[in-house]
Amino acid sequence: MVIILLEAYLPFIGLIIFGNIENLILASQGVVQGVDVKVLGALSVLVVIIWLVIGTVATEVAIQYSSYITFIGGLAIVILGIQAIREAVKNIKAKKREEHHG
Repeated sequence: MVIILLEAYLPFIGLIIFGNIENLILASQGVVQGVDVKVLGALSVLVVIIWLVIGTVATEVAIQYSSYITFIGGLAIVILGIQAIREAVKNIKAKKREEHHG
């Protein structure tokens, strides 16, 4: 029974994985920017719940577009990852400059 239900979500397995990675990237960006960790965690959980509801309700409609959705999700992960790395490197360089001059 459970396996039959899970089969409906198999085309979205890549998106599920990408979504978790995206959540980690966004959380790391928030930490780098100095966002309150508790607020960031609460917002993250809220967004995951919203996506779960949307995914549960819209799976039948979205299944025909799963390959496009997965591609767009993967592209978003790559872009967010690059952005997160750039911000982290900028932050690290700024701290090193402060240590040298301070």
